Amino acid sequence: MRFMMFMYPEIEEQDWNPSAEDVAEMSRYNEELRKAGMLLALDGLQPPSEGASVSFSDGVATVTDGPFAEAKEVVGGYWLIQARSKQEAVEWASRCPGENCRIEVRRVFEMEDFPEDVQEAAEGA
Repeated sequence: MRFMMFMYPEIEEQDWNPSAEDVAEMSRYNEELRKAGMLLALDGLQPPSEGASVSFSDGVATVTDGPFAEAKEVVGGYWLIQARSKQEAVEWASRCPGENCRIEVRRVFEMEDFPEDVQEAAEGA
């Protein structure tokens, strides 16, 4: 099973850039994931001021440049891991050296998770 782990840092945007010590700690954690054969992908994200939000209403796209005043939480980075169970994924998330943050763990849909008609529709696309 694949799981996404989203990191929500509890920091102000001016503090978005991590220290060398923070990066070293996170690099050690990422290497542990890699050595365990679990790590599929990971990235840190630029702050919200560098992004944009695209929303849709009645099929019309509206673009809002960051930062986003209404956002209470923003994703600071993610990991995509392979785990045998949700419990194993949560255990790995619990080992993260993150400080003042929250990590959300969510299973990724696999095609076999969908009903047959949905699988057939996806194949025809």
